[in-house]
Amino acid sequence: MSDLHQTPLYDLHLELGGKMVPFAGYSMPVQYPMGVMKEHLHTRAHAGLFDVSHMGQVMLTGASWDAVATAFETLVPMDVLGLGDGRQRYGLFTNDAGGIEDDLMFARRGDALFVVVNAACKGADIARMKSALEPDVTVTPITDRALIALQGPAAEAALAALDPAAADMRFMDFRTLNLDGIEAWVSRSGYTGEDGFEISVPDADAEALARRLLAIDGVEPIGLGARDSLRLEAGLCLYGNDIDAQTNPVEASLTWAIQKVRRAGGDRAGGYPGSEVVQAAFENGVTQKRVGLAPQGRAPMREGTQLYDAEEGGRLVGAVTSGSFGPTVGGPVAMGYVSDEYAGVDTALWGDVRGKRLPVHVAKLPFVAANFKR
Repeated sequence: MSDLHQTPLYDLHLELGGKMVPFAGYSMPVQYPMGVMKEHLHTRAHAGLFDVSHMGQVMLTGASWDAVATAFETLVPMDVLGLGDGRQRYGLFTNDAGGIEDDLMFARRGDALFVVVNAACKGADIARMKSALEPDVTVTPITDRALIALQGPAAEAALAALDPAAADMRFMDFRTLNLDGIEAWVSRSGYTGEDGFEISVPDADAEALARRLLAIDGVEPIGLGARDSLRLEAGLCLYGNDIDAQTNPVEASLTWAIQKVRRAGGDRAGGYPGSEVVQAAFENGVTQKRVGLAPQGRAPMREGTQLYDAEEGGRLVGAVTSGSFGPTVGGPVAMGYVSDEYAGVDTALWGDVRGKRLPVHVAKLPFVAANFKR
C-alpha cells in the first residue's frame, strides 16, 4: 500500500472509516462502515459521493475548435466536430484491429476539449494523444485537480444548494460552476445510471468541497464496491472486463455511441484507427454480442463463468465478463458475451458455477432504468 498513489481525499477517506484497497495504482476506498449493500441502495434512493480522482483528466487545445475537434476525430469514431459548447459525449479510443483501447468522456470548453479517461489506461491514452495530435494540438495532462462524483436522485438539490445553476443543467451538459466560492468544472453525468454530476475541482479545494457536500442531508460517502454494482445494474461497461483491446464496438453493443456522420455514407465516415473493421462489423454483423444475463437463482455468476446452450450435453457459447448481486434488483445480475444466435432476450442458457450447471437467461439491459435528466 505504501507504493500506491493517494488522491487529495485520502485522509478524509480514513477519517470516514473507508476500507482502502489497491485500485489502478491508487489507494481507494472500496466501502465505508455503511457497507456495500446499504451504500448502493442509498445512492439509488438519495445521493452518494464518490472519489474518482484516480481517473485521468486531460485538456486539448489548438488554433481553433475545428482544429482540435478534427484532430481528435482521427482517434475516435465519434462526432466531435458537431459537439456544442458546454456539451459532453461518450467516446472510444480504437486500434487498427477495430478493438477498444479505452472508453472515455469528452466535453467542449470553448475551443478546448476536456477528456476524462480510465485510471489504468491514462498513461497509454496520454501517450496516444500526444503521438497522434501534437504539435498541432497541445495535449496537457491535468495533475492538480481532483474528480468527485455526486450521484442519485437527491444530487441535483445537493449541488444546487451550493450553486443554483446546477439545477438548470441537463444530461451531458458541461458547465463551470461556483460551488461556495470554489470554481468547478461540472458535467451532468455519471457511472451509476442515476441522475448526478461529475465535478473536477482544484486539489487544494477538494476536501473542503467534499465535506460541504457530505454535510448536506442525504449525501453519504460511497466506495468502489457499490460503484461497481451500480454500474452493472445500469448496464455500463467496465474497461478491462466488458470491453478491451480485442473487443469491436459492434460486439460490445456500443453502436449507439457512433454517430451517423462517422459511419459509412456520413460526411466524415471513417478516418479513425480500425474504421474499416468496425464498418465491416456494422454491415456484416458479428459472431458474438454483449448481453445482460439474469441467473435464475441466488448464486451470482462472476467474471469468467462459462455459458452453455440449453441442449443436452451443452455447447460452450460464451462467458460472463461482469457479475455480482444486484441490490436494487434483489438478485444476481451479470453481463457477458454469447454467440450471436443466442443473444436474444429470454434465451435460456446454463452457467458453470464451480462445476455445477445453473440456469441463466439473456436479459434486457439495463437491469435498472436510467434516471438521467433529459
